[in-house]
Amino acid sequence: MTEGVSLNVSEFVHLHVHSEYSLLDGAARIDDLVQAAAKLGMKQLDLTDHGELYGAIPFYKACQAHGIKPIIGCEVYMTTGALDEKGSRKDNPIYHLVLLAKNMAGYKNLLRLVSIGHLQGYHYKPRVDLSSLEKHAEGLIALSACLGSEIAQHVLHDRYEAAEIAARRYQRIFGEDFYLELQDHGLIEQKKVMQA
Repeated sequence: MTEGVSLNVSEFVHLHVHSEYSLLDGAARIDDLVQAAAKLGMKQLDLTDHGELYGAIPFYKACQAHGIKPIIGCEVYMTTGALDEKGSRKDNPIYHLVLLAKNMAGYKNLLRLVSIGHLQGYHYKPRVDLSSLEKHAEGLIALSACLGSEIAQHVLHDRYEAAEIAARRYQRIFGEDFYLELQDHGLIEQKKVMQA
């Protein structure tokens, strides 16, 4: 946080949170997350586990019990190829993209996308392609995600034009509901992405 800038914690909302259901990536227990948010006076909290929604119902119930508005989301694995392309990860990279349901239509589309990832796109991970994303974007907010995102990976490899093309593609799909995500955990790579 910048020195001299104050933040009202009750107005702050975490929009990229992993729980124990985010296999091999999250360790935070849902009850602990929600209790910590309640203790801090937070009014909203989200859950964006990797590639699945296993924790959505327990998260929803825990938030309701503590008077916190739950925001259901998922950090999906994106392929820029087609779902039936199952080459090497080098030839067919997988990128991260955070999707948040802003209403019931968004929640249903999130369920559809996660199901597509597991039933049709599974190759190393449950992948979603651009075609599926375009068909099921209604009611969703998209965040460009972490260092594993398409945009961040292009920036990290000095492919700035490709990063802009990817950002504009997501903006075309989601319109005003697409946001560039900034993360600062003190990593040099994050600083490069933030500057770009």
